[in-house]
Amino acid sequence: MLPITGYADRWSAKPGETIRFMVSVEGGADYTARIARIHCGDPNPAGPGYREQPMPSAVDGRHAGQDQPIRRGSRVDVPAVALEAGGRPLGLVATVWPTLAGTPGVVLAWQGNGVEVALGVGPQGAFCRVGGEVLATGVPLTERCWHDIALVLDPVAGTTTLVQQPRRARLDLVESATATRPLGAVPAGMGAASIAADRAAAGHFNGKIERPRIARGLGAAALLAAQAGGAPLPQGCTLADWDFALGTTGDRVVDTGPGGWHGRCVNLPTRAMTGSRWTGAVQRWTEAPAQYGAIHFHDDDMGDAGWQPSLSLTIPADWPSGVYALHLEGAGWKDNIPFYVRAAVPGARARVAFLAPTFTYTIYGNFARPGRQAVLADRARAWGALRQSPDGHPEYGQSTYNWHSDGSGVGYASMRRPMIDKRLNHIQMIDPSPEGSGTYWLTADSYVTDMLERAGIDYEVVTDHDLHAEGAAALAPYSVVLTGQHPEYHSVQSLDGVAQYIEGGGRFIYLGGNGFYWKVVPHEDGPWALEVRRAEGGIRLWAAEPGESYHAFDGSYGGLWRRLGRPPQGIVGIGFSTQGDYTGHPYRFAPGILDPRVAFLREGIDARPGTEFGDRGFMGGGAAGHELDRADVRLGTPRHALIVATAIVTEPSYAPVNEERYDHTLWPRRHDEVMRSDITFFEAPHGGAVLSFGSMNYIGALPVDGYTTAAARLVLNAIRRFADPAPFPGLT
Repeated sequence: MLPITGYADRWSAKPGETIRFMVSVEGGADYTARIARIHCGDPNPAGPGYREQPMPSAVDGRHAGQDQPIRRGSRVDVPAVALEAGGRPLGLVATVWPTLAGTPGVVLAWQGNGVEVALGVGPQGAFCRVGGEVLATGVPLTERCWHDIALVLDPVAGTTTLVQQPRRARLDLVESATATRPLGAVPAGMGAASIAADRAAAGHFNGKIERPRIARGLGAAALLAAQAGGAPLPQGCTLADWDFALGTTGDRVVDTGPGGWHGRCVNLPTRAMTGSRWTGAVQRWTEAPAQYGAIHFHDDDMGDAGWQPSLSLTIPADWPSGVYALHLEGAGWKDNIPFYVRAAVPGARARVAFLAPTFTYTIYGNFARPGRQAVLADRARAWGALRQSPDGHPEYGQSTYNWHSDGSGVGYASMRRPMIDKRLNHIQMIDPSPEGSGTYWLTADSYVTDMLERAGIDYEVVTDHDLHAEGAAALAPYSVVLTGQHPEYHSVQSLDGVAQYIEGGGRFIYLGGNGFYWKVVPHEDGPWALEVRRAEGGIRLWAAEPGESYHAFDGSYGGLWRRLGRPPQGIVGIGFSTQGDYTGHPYRFAPGILDPRVAFLREGIDARPGTEFGDRGFMGGGAAGHELDRADVRLGTPRHALIVATAIVTEPSYAPVNEERYDHTLWPRRHDEVMRSDITFFEAPHGGAVLSFGSMNYIGALPVDGYTTAAARLVLNAIRRFADPAPFPGLT
């Protein structure tokens, strides 16, 4: 683990509200804390430079540290299960779909009165532990295939019997197997149970588990037959019967047995998974829950770290809205935890709002890319930047752009853990340009707020989490709303909030690329955790498995907003069309820049059609790059929209996104129809307007020459005009 790190319990707070910080320090050493308001988060001395303003607070100073552990791996905890005493056989049974069968993993365990009983899967097939004695069938199970496994302790016969049986027999291998040995004492009494790990939260199982049960009075053959047939156990035989098809939208696990020994998921195992009885005839788990009676567990799942609060900060009344960070120093290391301060009365002091893409930050939290920490280490040290990278610290869990240890995609993202790459004064990317900063996410987005402050434009901050909770009302107090670099992920509520703000007369500046792209669904307890199902097309590093494209959290279909009938062109006028390396390229003004409707954009700029701008930048060396958006009337770009500038990128690393292709070629579209970024303006209803830039790298061009180039002037001109209440001609 990092010598010192932590996380906050929320992304934003208003004056008078309290934000809590969970901090862990190696060895429980003392540490120091301080709060700063961040002006610019870029550590590059050749760029705008890292700048902050100390904000004295009650948490500043030295504190006693606490060494708080990280425990990865998902499971189900069942606080109590009573095993009756008597002379009848005791059986444990479950249906499993192992994904790392070569690693021992506990499927079902009970511990009470000092005795442990565990049933699991390992390199030698099904295994059991009873009072410390281990027995295995000796026949490995095929990965990603369904099997029934059972353990029966029979005091009458004096035997321990372990059995396994595939649901579908292989043609080349017999996997059915039985192992026996003499029986010791049969457990009885009250104890705790666990599923997918033992009670010490160790021995994590990787794969799907379906219908784990505990029974009395059945032999191994009868128990296995009932499990394979999906039938209820005979009357009076059931002690516990956990049906994973119930309670799917949350963490509760329901025991349908007579004792009602309910459990709770820990560390967000994946629910709404196809089970052994899935036929393929239905794709939505809500239509046939019995076919989705499985949970997929992983030994590297990471949900709520469960750390104890270390510091609590009530936001002072005089703190202005903006980007803040809790700086931590201890055990020879430094870290910071970013957060946002909202306005006490939104819109009272500023008419401009920055919409921080905290859903996207969370989804990308701990994006591990092999070798990144080593490559960036020297530059980080020279610049005085934070030196950590997720590839060097997998203990904090990964992002939804990574794979679990068993090769399945990570579908859940949590903010209740350190997200060590969502920091300020931090380098995220390998920048090919000589003076590049390698910025991304929060650090890159600080260019926007830094520009506003330098230009003397008052602003306030709203986050995606606020927008999800409050809808368009969170944006309504503002004349102008600006996005960050990459507002890619949105819930129904946050997408509706943006659309309704624009439709209601709001003025919106989309400063990013690949925005409004994927759908996410928050956890039923709130957006501390987000779920993504990568259905159908889209740029993604893994895809949802057949039958698993509907979210567990609410049963809705996942995937691209474009596939769901809400392409970003219909909201902000442009949408994702091409992706390439982290390189930057210039724009050229298009004939649309001369239209009288956008005369305000031309102020102080040589905006003749064909004139090049944005040929320098601190993200890849230019304004157009990495991920680009284009206009398309067929996808919803308003027909009256003006394209005021375009960048056509021909670099070999750039290619159309998946959803732009009909086959392996670009036909019937020409290269310049797809491989481009369009800066687009249009008037919206009720005096509103939208200006969209459509490039991930654009905001990296803003700080060049102190925010004075044409790239920055375009944005500043738009902000000033959008803040002017004078109506735009055209739509009313």
